[in-house]
Amino acid sequence: MIVRPDYKAKTVFEINYDKLKEDGIKTIAFDLDSTVMKSKSGVFAEETLQLFDNLKKDFSIVIISNNSNLDYINKVITQTDIPMLFHAKKPLTKVAKEFLNENNVDKKSMVMIGDRPLTDILFGKLLGCKTVLVDSISWQEEKPIVRFARNLERVFSI
Repeated sequence: MIVRPDYKAKTVFEINYDKLKEDGIKTIAFDLDSTVMKSKSGVFAEETLQLFDNLKKDFSIVIISNNSNLDYINKVITQTDIPMLFHAKKPLTKVAKEFLNENNVDKKSMVMIGDRPLTDILFGKLLGCKTVLVDSISWQEEKPIVRFARNLERVFSI
């Protein structure tokens, strides 16, 4: 199965958000680790928080993460008021559908942005929304086996 993203960008800062708006996108769902936050850091960079503030002018924003570490989650949620779903079990959609319904998100006008084709992009496709694949923001710090897995995943998302 080939999982093709609708759009690709190097980072979340290089995405053409005006194009997304033109395409009818009203909600942006970000993956957390390695997409908008260095993996396992638990801290948003200031430029990421500024990006969120700018995007809130035109979009609703949510964060959907598979992370289930309670200490980590508690650290992350104190930094922004963006609705977040943890332990989402991506690429499965059941848990996320409930969260999105509670937050009045129309999946057809949503884009899922993430760094993993077989979790984030497949998840977005299964939900029926647009998708953007970005590179991991912390790939230099990842173990070689993780980098290998990421590269292998991308073979299936060409």
